[in-house]
Amino acid sequence: MKNKNGRRRHNKQARDKAADRNGDRLSKLPDDLLLNILERVDTLDAIRTCILSKKLLKLPTMLSHLFISVGSISCHYNPAREFSISDVLRISHAIADVTDNILSTRSPEITISKLKIRFVLTDCDSVSIGKSVARAMATQRVDEAEFEMVTEKAYAFCSPDDLLHFAGKFNTFLGACPDAFAGLTHLWLRNLRFGEHDIPIILSTCKRLKSLRLTQCDAGIHSVLQIEHDQLVELVVNCGKFERIELTCLPKLQRVNCMNWFSCADPLSFGFVPVLSKLSLTNTVTHPCKTLELSQLLANVPSMTDLYLDFQSEKIWVLPERPKLLTPVLRKLQQVNLEHIPEGCDFSWTMFILEAAPSLKDLCITVWDHSCKIVADKKLREQHAFCEKAEVEWNPYVPDFKHKNLVKLRIYGFQPDSTFMRYIRRVAEVAVNMVEISLHDGKKCWRCGRLDRKINACPSKYPRTTEERKQITEELGLASPAMIHFRS
Repeated sequence: MKNKNGRRRHNKQARDKAADRNGDRLSKLPDDLLLNILERVDTLDAIRTCILSKKLLKLPTMLSHLFISVGSISCHYNPAREFSISDVLRISHAIADVTDNILSTRSPEITISKLKIRFVLTDCDSVSIGKSVARAMATQRVDEAEFEMVTEKAYAFCSPDDLLHFAGKFNTFLGACPDAFAGLTHLWLRNLRFGEHDIPIILSTCKRLKSLRLTQCDAGIHSVLQIEHDQLVELVVNCGKFERIELTCLPKLQRVNCMNWFSCADPLSFGFVPVLSKLSLTNTVTHPCKTLELSQLLANVPSMTDLYLDFQSEKIWVLPERPKLLTPVLRKLQQVNLEHIPEGCDFSWTMFILEAAPSLKDLCITVWDHSCKIVADKKLREQHAFCEKAEVEWNPYVPDFKHKNLVKLRIYGFQPDSTFMRYIRRVAEVAVNMVEISLHDGKKCWRCGRLDRKINACPSKYPRTTEERKQITEELGLASPAMIHFRS
């Protein structure tokens, strides 16, 4: 019989053998597979993982994808609220130190395929980050580089003076690190109010820029932004007080996303954009805002293939137009997403897109009152000039037309009432080569769920049983019932 010490030694030996067999499986993988795994997470998390094994210690210097973020320094950082100066300085110091350590210890023979740094805009540490990136760009190949900047105050806490102050900090940063900005391919700016000529200077400095994102940025209330750039492929503008954004000369621009514009006229003006193919527009329309006429807005956009319109569960702000006006600008359109059409409204007006877009293949419609984003209080709606949700008037301009290319119709928020059933029959009648009609329940949002319970919203009547679905399929009476698919 073994004594207590003997049993302990035996148990420890058994555990060690088990650990050898099953424990450190990660370090036994080949380096290329390990690098593939590590490059899918935040770089600091990857480094922390490599510390656990001697074999892995060499891998951080071999990473080709680097993502250094404020979130990895402090899990408590949240740019949606204010922070003390000490919090901001601590986080920005850490990001600057980590950036310098990682970039300075890399082998110049290993290409950086993608470098992304998300940091707080400060006076000294931002410049330190810029200098570290510029040195890396000078000594090794960097295919893609991105700066994503946040401010110590979120927009909700910012005064106009704060926005001007943050823009001044950015301009100082840009002036101190022109070489770093000259090598950037992606730039995301937040909460900045520039001077009249600042944004053109940014664009001329960032010669390699492919993607520009401006969130709550402008050059003053009712300012006009003119953009010219040889390399820009993507532009995203969210909020800000621009009266108009003029895309003057952008020979490589492919994607534009404009959200929550301030303008009372057309928010965008398209000049020379020969390869622009994807346009996304999102807005909650208010009384001064103009109803958009796509025939005018897209008159200089000959290659549009993908159109996304988000109505934010409010008034429809696009005008159904005659095919004679629209077909010249929508003739190459292949995919359309119409998001957050208000519940309870007839959406047969969307047929005007089918009439004007002969190449359309995929139509997706989401009918949803997004409760957590809707302003329901009457006084607030009046104060902020929200429009009433009225029915959109539309009559078929070509009553007997047939669509030969539409093969897929997707509807989110389907309910078995007359509005939906009539619409599906109409689309199936028009689209003679339809292959699939996918019917989904309403999209889910936990915030909306909490609000809906409070206001006793009507429960969904989406069909869930086989019998219910069979009955609806029969009521639709389509020539090919097999094309109907219930996806939720």
